[in-house]
Amino acid sequence: MARFPSIDDCAVLHLSRLQLDDLNLEHLTDSKRQQIHQLHLTNNRLSFLPPSVCFLFNLEYLDISNNTLTALPDDIMRLTNLKTFVAKNNFLDESSFPKEFERMPVENLNLSGNRFEDIPMQFLKMTTLQSLSLGGNRLKNIPAEIENLTSLEMLYLGGNLISSIPPEVANLTSLRYLVLCDNRIQSIPPQLNKLHSLLSLSLHNNLLTFLPREILSLVHLQELSLRGNPLVVRFIKDMTYDPPSLMELAGRTVKSHNLSFSLSDLPSNLVHYLNLASECPNPKCAGVYFDSCVRHIKFVDFCGKYRLPLMHYLCSPQCSSPCSSNPQSDAESEDENSVPPDRLQRVLLG
Repeated sequence: MARFPSIDDCAVLHLSRLQLDDLNLEHLTDSKRQQIHQLHLTNNRLSFLPPSVCFLFNLEYLDISNNTLTALPDDIMRLTNLKTFVAKNNFLDESSFPKEFERMPVENLNLSGNRFEDIPMQFLKMTTLQSLSLGGNRLKNIPAEIENLTSLEMLYLGGNLISSIPPEVANLTSLRYLVLCDNRIQSIPPQLNKLHSLLSLSLHNNLLTFLPREILSLVHLQELSLRGNPLVVRFIKDMTYDPPSLMELAGRTVKSHNLSFSLSDLPSNLVHYLNLASECPNPKCAGVYFDSCVRHIKFVDFCGKYRLPLMHYLCSPQCSSPCSSNPQSDAESEDENSVPPDRLQRVLLG
């Protein structure tokens, strides 16, 4: 068991790479304990958090990465000033944390390289979190409750088994950095266009074949990483089209001819249905659609150098034919010209 070295006015204590399996701080006076604001215990042999650490009441930064921890004691709740907690490359999972951990005032939580299969519910209630890193784990999904982390500025979930992104991620309005690389993601929800503070979006090494056209609304985005996705090496166009139902055809007629209607004319469910009409994005078409539409992927110019496939939803196959037969059609040129050249500073494709 290692004893605490003598210090004078030391706010940062480095005890890394000392092959520690425990740590005895009992001989310290209260004044000495109060001096310590940062503690580094990385690359040791710790299989548990030494109990004496939990009596460093002014501790603001704790790094216990590269040990063999499997659980954290309830006494960690004593660290009421802890702002940054780093425990990378241990054996922690969703059962390793006290039930009351959600009350911790932690702002930066880095638990990459552990054994998490789910994001613990305690984490999803930590409204003080500004940075959450769970890369290199075994996560298969992102829970909808992620939207509770309203202070989050950085979310790092790279190197997991995630196959989809819930639209609730779009409610993280303070998010500046979103890292979802090295997963199994096949599509991006268009709702992400609400992330107006987003500066960097890392999506490389996934299974993306297209991007939603709404991504053009991310006006502050400076970096978009897409290398290692199918969209970079092949162009996909899916013209699968389910013919519209009779109700949709009738609804299209009402909306296209601007026929007036009200609750006194139609049942409430039909009025609600008619109000759900989406306008066809083709500027040469004045049509609308409800449930039946054509998925149409079109290249859009970014930064004057890269052309990315963005998803459009058109009202019929006939509507898409001008764009597909002439890649320099007016519709496509107009779309490209609407993207300012400085919208994305870096598009990383390889």
